[in-house]
Amino acid sequence: MTMKYNVIEIFTSEEARWKGTPLWEAVIDHVRELGIAARVMVSRGLAGCYENGELASNKIEVLSFNMPLKIEIIFPAAELDTVLPVVENLVTDGIVAVEDMQVRVHRTQKRLIPRQLRVKDVMTKSPETISEGTPVSEIIRLLLTSNFNAVPVVDLVGHPIGIITQGDLIHKADMPVRLGLLAQMEPGHIESYLETVSHKTAGEVMTKPVVTVNQDKRLSEAVDVMLQHHLKRLPVTDAEGVLVGILARSDIFHAITKETPNWDAIRAQCDVIDVKHAIAVRDIMRRDTEKVLPDAPIQEVIQCIDSSDIQRVAVVDHDDHLLGIISDSDLLGMFSDHRAGLWDYLVRRLPFTEIAKRHEDLIQRTQAKTASDVMKRDLVTVKEDTPVEEAIRLMVEHEIKRLPVVDDEGKFRGMVSRDSLLRAGIAH
Repeated sequence: MTMKYNVIEIFTSEEARWKGTPLWEAVIDHVRELGIAARVMVSRGLAGCYENGELASNKIEVLSFNMPLKIEIIFPAAELDTVLPVVENLVTDGIVAVEDMQVRVHRTQKRLIPRQLRVKDVMTKSPETISEGTPVSEIIRLLLTSNFNAVPVVDLVGHPIGIITQGDLIHKADMPVRLGLLAQMEPGHIESYLETVSHKTAGEVMTKPVVTVNQDKRLSEAVDVMLQHHLKRLPVTDAEGVLVGILARSDIFHAITKETPNWDAIRAQCDVIDVKHAIAVRDIMRRDTEKVLPDAPIQEVIQCIDSSDIQRVAVVDHDDHLLGIISDSDLLGMFSDHRAGLWDYLVRRLPFTEIAKRHEDLIQRTQAKTASDVMKRDLVTVKEDTPVEEAIRLMVEHEIKRLPVVDDEGKFRGMVSRDSLLRAGIAH
């Protein structure tokens, strides 16, 4: 069986430009942006001549710096009307030819993280920094008013010497809850806590030594480092070791959604295109996730979330149909009128019997609530056969960190996390 393809050949030179960009670069960029099953190859000739009589040669006595170039674009014939107008618009100096080609096999390797991406292409540039002597209270105030939850610590010349993460603040500065929940507490409670850590400095609580990555490293290598060290972010340095950026998982996912081709569209262009190494949600999902029935008491839900490292509990019926999801932030809404009692529980780690003496209304309200009262019902879900790049797109679009997985009948099967998606990228 053969497939009908076309080849566009462009005979041009090294000096040819399109709006100041070398023509060969412009052709590659424009064909890539079309999102079709095309390949482009650029060849540099050894010698040649042009219409104006100019000679191109690599002989030392007539050395030329304007060598001939040949650009070839191979693609399914059905895309000719899409590609040819683009090429004709780009080529201001050269010859364009079109030929038919009979293709026997078209196979391509599917990559979640494109090889050409470097850390500097993706990182967040010029991040906020602190010094070793910055008070912890000031650091927490910074993080509470920012859209990030970690900050690098640098010396006087900008070299990273540590990093302060949310985990460092919880374990070394006794921060009672993660930053997202702390921001929702009463201002008076937050200030009272900050006073208790005002004497501590960044140097006392930071993680050191800090793992960094050079800005010129391939993005796939940086992801590998993050997974090896169980990190959610990496400080990025230049050749002199000066901090120039931060690489977070969210940066990587935004890059993937921008750079990954539409594989379904590519397959549709020709039925026999063989896209290899496709990974689906079923290959990376976690199946050991907590779940409760809708009438489960809130205390049971709290215990499930406390024992789960993904901080999510699925609410299902007796047949395992997914009804909702509960996170620790969803529980916070239950205490909206009883923040004082909740603060006692979080900060002082009081047993419920002691809290009951101080906040009887809180305990009665808690005991009266069930999972169905606090669960989130408007869910974004995926199926087991959903491609990983689609799962990443949904996470980025909806700004979520976990995706519940359901089958065709809506039965709960597990969860997909950001960490598992990064591992899938390395597997690719």
